[in-house]
Amino acid sequence: MRIGWLSSGRDAAARTLLSEVVGRARRDDVPLDIAVVFCDRERGEQAESDAFLDLARSLGLTTATLSSAASWHAWRSRPETPDGARVANRAALREAWREAFHDDVADLLESYHVDLLVLAGYMLITSPELCSRYAALNLHPALPGGPRGTWQEVIWQLIAGEARETGAMVHLATAELDSGPVVAYCSFPIVGLRYDRLWHAFRKQRDALSLDGVAAAQGERQPLFAEIRRQGERREIPLLYYTVREFALEHLLVRDGAIVGVGVEPPVDLSNEVDAELAGDELAGGRGESR
Repeated sequence: MRIGWLSSGRDAAARTLLSEVVGRARRDDVPLDIAVVFCDRERGEQAESDAFLDLARSLGLTTATLSSAASWHAWRSRPETPDGARVANRAALREAWREAFHDDVADLLESYHVDLLVLAGYMLITSPELCSRYAALNLHPALPGGPRGTWQEVIWQLIAGEARETGAMVHLATAELDSGPVVAYCSFPIVGLRYDRLWHAFRKQRDALSLDGVAAAQGERQPLFAEIRRQGERREIPLLYYTVREFALEHLLVRDGAIVGVGVEPPVDLSNEVDAELAGDELAGGRGESR
């Protein structure tokens, strides 16, 4: 299973995703074949993306780049689209550019003979054509059937509905945002000893200020919001790794753009694997503190 890793390399989180997944695979002797690491920023555009490309090279991975910023600048300078139809507004221009840019990305990836794409810190919305040419995995911070939107929007929806659990999922990217077939997921409770005090304090705030008032006053600093985010973030890297591992071990395969299981049935519940890793990290941390 040859994987294409797509990232904008915009921050330390993008580097951590790549280094942690590769590091875990090497630790576990998993035959992870990342055929190419693609970045939509050329070397020299930004220090963060340069650091990302340096990391990929240091891991012994092949890199390829195509500047989305340069492509967009050139595209918006043109009065007409290639078929001669005048673009009436900026939104339509942006959509036409997005499709054309990802046609170029797909053509570039073709020479690497990839079977699967992993969108990991890739800040562009891919085009329908790219999603039809390649199965592409995307990480979303909610359970299957759960809230859509940014992670901030997801958490506020969970709080508004007084949800009892949440999680994260890896799904196939499709033309419709956050709605592709689910490949794998993990879940965790947001009630119980860790949360009861936080829910109680939140309800008092909500009764005094309203939900919108709490969000406006505290935002991401609101303690319940912050704890849900912290627990979700802890699970994102393990979930992505264990999902990619399923492909590397050929427990999951790509067939005609769909995901099929061999001995497993997608979507795969990876909660036990993720929780076991987190428990191991906590145990190791506790031992370190005792010393």
